[in-house]
Amino acid sequence: METSALLDYIQFILTDGIGPVSFRKYIDNYGSVSESLKQLSLKKNLFPRKSAEEELQKAQKQNIKILTFEDADYPALLKQLNDAPPILYAKGNLDLLNYPATLAIVGSRNASVAGRKIASRIAYDLTNNDVLVVSGMARGIDSAAHKGALYAKNEQAPTVAVLGTGVDICYPEENQELYEQIASQGVIISEFPLGTAANVSNFPRRNRIVSALSMGVLVVEASLNSGSLITARLALEQGKDIFAVPGSPFENKSAGCNKLIKEGALLTENADDILQTLALTQNRTLKTHQNATLKSKPLDFEKKQVNIVPKQKSSADSNKILQIIGAAGIEQDDLIRHLKMKANDVMVIITELELEGLITKQNSSFLSLTKEGLRLVK
Repeated sequence: METSALLDYIQFILTDGIGPVSFRKYIDNYGSVSESLKQLSLKKNLFPRKSAEEELQKAQKQNIKILTFEDADYPALLKQLNDAPPILYAKGNLDLLNYPATLAIVGSRNASVAGRKIASRIAYDLTNNDVLVVSGMARGIDSAAHKGALYAKNEQAPTVAVLGTGVDICYPEENQELYEQIASQGVIISEFPLGTAANVSNFPRRNRIVSALSMGVLVVEASLNSGSLITARLALEQGKDIFAVPGSPFENKSAGCNKLIKEGALLTENADDILQTLALTQNRTLKTHQNATLKSKPLDFEKKQVNIVPKQKSSADSNKILQIIGAAGIEQDDLIRHLKMKANDVMVIITELELEGLITKQNSSFLSLTKEGLRLVK
């Protein structure tokens, strides 16, 4: 798209009082963004052209792409929303925005260790079966899902993060390393202008994009008033599959998931439940894509059994790894060579130990024990 046309989009949508729905109405009435901008200028004080130029320059300096409806990389699934964002900020691999098989994983920010482990495990298994995981990079379940996905395919797998802030703002701040890893291996997107800080009203808006980009939504731990149920409701309205992990009826953070299951969501214990359902409801089987950067294309319909990664190893393996890491720490590759186990199996255990707060990863590859981990090995 020509720079002048892109500036028209930015100037239009950033004008006070203009949202995705009113933007679309103007386009329907006047036929083009440029003509709509002229008509809007008769009624409102437009967002300054100079400020639009500065927004574009800031994006370019940070290697952030601003996509519009007219761009081929703009997600086709997102265009189907009546309130689809006219512009989308994206940082990372744009080809992933039209990936053919996607699933959203959402849940409690104040998640239990067990909840984070199952979210991470399911994300890991889905990704190894070529399903792209989408989430919101929030604390708890979102972060665990992203981490599980990133660990798949020998730690080279992608994931999609949809932010409720500007795409240049990491929220929460503690997720800075995760943010950078997603930008490197996957893609981070937002509809909000650069520099937009976290605001409670932004996250429900973010949720509609999470659900729209996905074939289905998995909810792992959610209270009855959780924002995750908003995502599930939006997905249901969009005709998507809803999955939920059941929990104890005595736990508040399980109440939302149990309610969803009562209302017809698919009870989910592992990735296999999701993979089989997606294959049936979409009337197609998930075909392996050798390169995650491939453009979207129809999936072949084959009677092909999906392959699930082996179940997690015993606690004895976890204890052995903690002992090997020890107080001095160890490089991840050295650990794998020392154990003489399959790299994927080791990575699953490492992910679980990290989510349990027993180990931490520094510089993307050096493993060390946390205070809790040190306490266990002494």
